[in-house]
Amino acid sequence: MKTHTLLMPLDMHLHLRDGVMLENVAPLTAYSFSGAIVMPNLVPPVSTLEDIKAYKKRIMAAVPNDYFEPYMTLFYKNYDKAFLKSVSEEITAIKLYPAGITTNSEGGVSSFDIEEMRPTLEAMSTLNIPLCVHGETDGFVMDREAEFMSIYEMLASNFPDLKIIMEHITTKEAVAMLDRFDNLYATITVHHLLLTLDDVVGGMMMPHNFCKPIAKRPEDLDALLSVALEAHPKVMFGSDSAPHPQDKKESCGCAAGVFTAPIALQLLCEIFEQYNKLDNLQAFVSDNAQNIYGICPEFKEIILEKRTFVIPEKYGNVVPMYAGQAINWAIASVD
Repeated sequence: MKTHTLLMPLDMHLHLRDGVMLENVAPLTAYSFSGAIVMPNLVPPVSTLEDIKAYKKRIMAAVPNDYFEPYMTLFYKNYDKAFLKSVSEEITAIKLYPAGITTNSEGGVSSFDIEEMRPTLEAMSTLNIPLCVHGETDGFVMDREAEFMSIYEMLASNFPDLKIIMEHITTKEAVAMLDRFDNLYATITVHHLLLTLDDVVGGMMMPHNFCKPIAKRPEDLDALLSVALEAHPKVMFGSDSAPHPQDKKESCGCAAGVFTAPIALQLLCEIFEQYNKLDNLQAFVSDNAQNIYGICPEFKEIILEKRTFVIPEKYGNVVPMYAGQAINWAIASVD
């Protein structure tokens, strides 16, 4: 049977939520990943040293072993240098959300005033704290990420020593930005390597494919594939796996988020094999992230095998992407 081995896979953009949901989903990621960048948009958001320590403690209590590292993040505010220095050993990055643009982001940035942000961003540059950005405006939904490119350009040019991660990119414009600035990097999700808008609303509404940023056009999908499959050194895997209870997804006013945490590696194997690029998957799911963030995850070996795997209908009360469908790769063992 054909197998493929991955070492220390990393999910560089993950939502674990809190409470019962955290207890449900955290073990699924910890099983197959060595570590993950954990997003801070709880209610209330993670924004103090006490918040960071308490949330990490809850995550580790939900994980059934010690072979998983949650890389913690702060919710962006205009912090001063003294505060940032005091938390720098406890965080891996700071996550910036435009106000109200996605789930639990109401307290995000409402105005990208460079001078107002300068003290925080210069301190982050000095302390080597990366800035992770949800890059969307509040414009027409299909144009929001492309419109945000001018803000990335402004941030990258004004703070050349600040490492900026364009999170969950979805457009050819974002792909083009990677090579324009040395300090711009990106995460790409597995669902954005599979879906276009047609797969969300082309026929019946498919709520479990609905996310923000929304899946875009075929040419955008092609651009994402072009850099992911080649494991461009400035891109890395970030699932943006975002669990919601089934009733919140299958309702009027469907919550935004695709749940892929337990099936991400299997789907990635399928995609990379389809394009004869399996040899590049290791760099995309681990090596690039280690280089970009300067992290050394705990050893973990995942062996996947090519055999039919039927995705469960639900994990607890969360419905995954492609629920009930058969895919071509399964996890054989974790060591």
